[in-house]
Amino acid sequence: MKQYNIAEAKSHFSELVKLALMGEEIVIAKDNKPLVRLSPVNKGKKERLPGSAKGQILSVSPDFDELPADFKEYV
Repeated sequence: MKQYNIAEAKSHFSELVKLALMGEEIVIAKDNKPLVRLSPVNKGKKERLPGSAKGQILSVSPDFDELPADFKEYV
């Protein structure tokens, strides 16, 4: 966590926004008392981790990859 007083935050605002978008926790304080936290509205996509769902799928229906009967007219 990086903490900045209001005057520092005001003069370096665009830099602080970039840091927050890169994942840094930015806190703006007054008299060394935290007031607000600067964070992105959308956290963005997390990096995919292959195999992270291993063991979570217990079974797959035998007809999983078959087309539904009423869908065949669209193929």
